Amino acid sequence: MTQKVRKAIFPVGGLGTRFLPATKALPKEMLPVVDKPLIQYAVEEAAAAGIEEFIFVTGRGKHAIEDHFDVSYELDQTLSDRGKSDLLDMMQSWLPKPGQIAYTRQMQPLGLGHAVWCARDFVANEPFAVLLADDLVMADTPCLKQLIDIHDETGGSVVAVMDVPSEHTDRYGILDIESDDGRLASVKGLVEKPAPADAPSTLSIIGRYVLRPEVFDHLNKQEQGAGGEIQLTDAMATMIGNSPFHGLRFDGRRFDCGDKVGFLEANIAFALARSDLGESVQEVLSRYTDEK
Repeated sequence: MTQKVRKAIFPVGGLGTRFLPATKALPKEMLPVVDKPLIQYAVEEAAAAGIEEFIFVTGRGKHAIEDHFDVSYELDQTLSDRGKSDLLDMMQSWLPKPGQIAYTRQMQPLGLGHAVWCARDFVANEPFAVLLADDLVMADTPCLKQLIDIHDETGGSVVAVMDVPSEHTDRYGILDIESDDGRLASVKGLVEKPAPADAPSTLSIIGRYVLRPEVFDHLNKQEQGAGGEIQLTDAMATMIGNSPFHGLRFDGRRFDCGDKVGFLEANIAFALARSDLGESVQEVLSRYTDEK
């Protein structure tokens, strides 16, 4: 029987330099898409996929994330005193339960693989998920739930993938494909940020992973890869052949919120999808498009 995926790692230690000066004092994961920070979208996606333990790998200056996922007694009392029960219920509905959240520090910025490795003792010997808040996915079925369903079927690791322009392969981990049915690709190799001429495909990994705990066997070696960092892609590659490894073309739309244009697009798309905002936002957009 396949072991249940109960734990998720959220690497949130990055500096967010592409969004300076906004991220000088505010963690990039707290940047709001409409009225909800990116990290909350990721946590809610994980919870909807059945995750029970939420592990944040933080860095210096990330206290706002911890505060966001804690009870704010003063705010709750103020909302209660003013009779704003709807807002009070909303504020409490998405908070994980006491004991479900853990925090650990990534003391040096040594890459995504290093960030995941920092959470090794919290994961122990269980399959686990990794979610990158920069990658925001709009989907009817949560992206992570789609991955966990594949893990439950295969018992192996699975990553969310999408085709990218060939000139962009040097921005992603790229799959070397053994077989592909158009939705699920069986993986025979992984290459981190290959030049377009060297890329085995254009099928790239985005920030959703379900991994077997054996990935820590390689991460424990602390070997540097592309960019001098400890790459998660390199560690995943060592598992291929020992257990099933798949890439899933997920159903949904991914927004790269680590990019300014992608972040702005996410705000527009999520606002348009809201019943309370969509019509008004469409009117605002039309003012600019009509002018052109």
